Amino acid sequence: MATYRATIEWRLNDGEDFPNGRYSRAHTVSFAEHVVPATASKHVVGKWAAPGAVDPEEMLVASLSNCHMLTFLHVARLKGFVITRYRDAAEGVMEKNAEGKMAVTRVTLRPEIDYAAKRPTDAERDAMHHEAHEECFIANSVKTEVVVEEVVPA
Repeated sequence: MATYRATIEWRLNDGEDFPNGRYSRAHTVSFAEHVVPATASKHVVGKWAAPGAVDPEEMLVASLSNCHMLTFLHVARLKGFVITRYRDAAEGVMEKNAEGKMAVTRVTLRPEIDYAAKRPTDAERDAMHHEAHEECFIANSVKTEVVVEEVVPA
């Protein structure tokens, strides 16, 4: 068992109008060894979002992509493949879910993977992605549909 911690800190700035919703959503997310500037999504709060900061929806998409990549690298290594590059242009969609609530309902991972020497067959590649998805701790923690569409060079 492991425990993970994050500290979220926000403060009202001088001159902001909290009762009327006129305040910056800029805040920080602190982890054991680093601090990340964060905000609410500009799609949700418009001009009150902090430029140059990451929002929770982006962090969710990145977390799913990151976990899948790390798990895929491990799976591929155990199967005898050598990966030299992995890039994922992941995309999340926020919309109303079946209960009528706004949620990130689908995350599509689009990894582009370079291999040294032998490449997996389509069946081997699909099986490795499936295994990575099944073993990914973050994917196992959310209700969001996660789809993998590997971009394979011609």
